[in-house]
Amino acid sequence: MMLALMEPSGLIERGGPLVWLLVGLAFVGSVWVVERFFFFHRARIRVDDLLAGLALHIRRRSYAEALHEAARAPGPVGRVAHAALLRYYLDRGDLRDVVREAGQLEVPRIERNIRAILGVALLAPMVGLLGTLLGMLESFESIGSQGGFSVTADVATSVFSALITSVLGLAVSLPMYLFHLHFTGRARRLIHRIERAGIEIVNLIADTREEELYHPMRGEVSAGRKQGSARPETAR
Repeated sequence: MMLALMEPSGLIERGGPLVWLLVGLAFVGSVWVVERFFFFHRARIRVDDLLAGLALHIRRRSYAEALHEAARAPGPVGRVAHAALLRYYLDRGDLRDVVREAGQLEVPRIERNIRAILGVALLAPMVGLLGTLLGMLESFESIGSQGGFSVTADVATSVFSALITSVLGLAVSLPMYLFHLHFTGRARRLIHRIERAGIEIVNLIADTREEELYHPMRGEVSAGRKQGSARPETAR
């Protein structure tokens, strides 16, 4: 009989209606886990390569090419860089505000469903414990109705059926909590990449503009030096 109860159909049949609730929690949590895996996979990007490519365009004042490259970059890092490049004409302080606001808009997308996965991890064992307590109450009520006398096998079967929901609750809770920890770490790393990319983009744009503003004669000076160095050769 015990082997029959260990089969999935036996667990669902003997565990009571709360088993279906646990199955539903496991299904919904699995959907959220798969969705987060796809999100973080699409958001993967090498920030160093993106910043190197954007730096070449910004230093050449080719903001259209920089915007195109940022738009092609997947994930929130590219969107934050694109938001900064759209307003490259602003001063450093305003650019920082733009990047900060763009980053704040990306945080809810990054953290979406992570709290829900934690909710499943916390709710499943409580539902399992509730099912176990209800099963134990039913078992004791059955024993009491028989005048306090019951066969040992019947008592063992009743206790086993009552513990099914606790086992299933923990079986759902443990992987969901591990997934929550995994996605929380990935979300923090992605937010750090966004902050780093935003800071470097602002500095690149502002430093390039200030260099052009405060050193307008640099090209003419370098050209004059070349002409000056060429004159002695002509005299020779």
